[in-house]
Amino acid sequence: MAIQFKIIDHVAVITLDAQPSNNTLTVSDLMHLRKTLAACQDDEQVRVIVLTGAGERAFCCGANHKDALLPAAGHVAGSMKSRETEAEEGGYTRLFDLSDLEIWKPVIAAVNGACLGAGLELALQCDLRIATANATFGLPEVRDATIPAAGGVQYLVRAVPAAHAMKMALTGEPINAEEALRIGLIIDLLPPDRLMPVALDLAERIAANGPLAVQSIKRLALQTAHMTPRDFVTQAHLHWGLLRDSKDHAEGRVALNEKRSPKYTGA
Repeated sequence: MAIQFKIIDHVAVITLDAQPSNNTLTVSDLMHLRKTLAACQDDEQVRVIVLTGAGERAFCCGANHKDALLPAAGHVAGSMKSRETEAEEGGYTRLFDLSDLEIWKPVIAAVNGACLGAGLELALQCDLRIATANATFGLPEVRDATIPAAGGVQYLVRAVPAAHAMKMALTGEPINAEEALRIGLIIDLLPPDRLMPVALDLAERIAANGPLAVQSIKRLALQTAHMTPRDFVTQAHLHWGLLRDSKDHAEGRVALNEKRSPKYTGA
């Protein structure tokens, strides 16, 4: 299977494992990935997700066209159908868009090697990105006279300064890991043997916090970025009020008074 999955304590590790094709994903792989992510959101044991690629050559280089079908219907007709139905008829691109899954648990991309095209679109939908020194990042679609179909340009403009994003998108040229660190696309640059240990340590530190508070922070960050201060403060206060009466918040206050680590349950 190209999608490997395991849970370590409260951290789910999803590995894209199609090494002969630089971890490109078929339609069935993408459907499996989407189902796995949805299951992680609903599993109370999982508090943080780490997404990585098998081997050292690639994180993900987008879609595997080996088994791709020509779309059975025109683009407009396909886009009116569910992602799954459209994919079964040959229109796979919307499967790379994870926004409909509403994954509020933090996702960390541990990038090992090439992260190109729709692979970068996947990484851009993660909340934090770390990478090895041999990683490369790019949206090469313009070179084939097309564009990133899953929001890659828009995500990139939100992730790094606009001039850097536009240079990448308009030239189609990849950047190396040092440049990605310099412009803020990744937050850490690591040797290959340190990538997963650092990713898991970061995930565990996040998972040690109140699970509902962590998800609320991500939800507010994504859903209120377009709002005016008056509106986003209102939403923040609403979430604060919902969490105020939670068992975890009470546990946090008791643990602070007792000078011990809190034991959160997500309730």
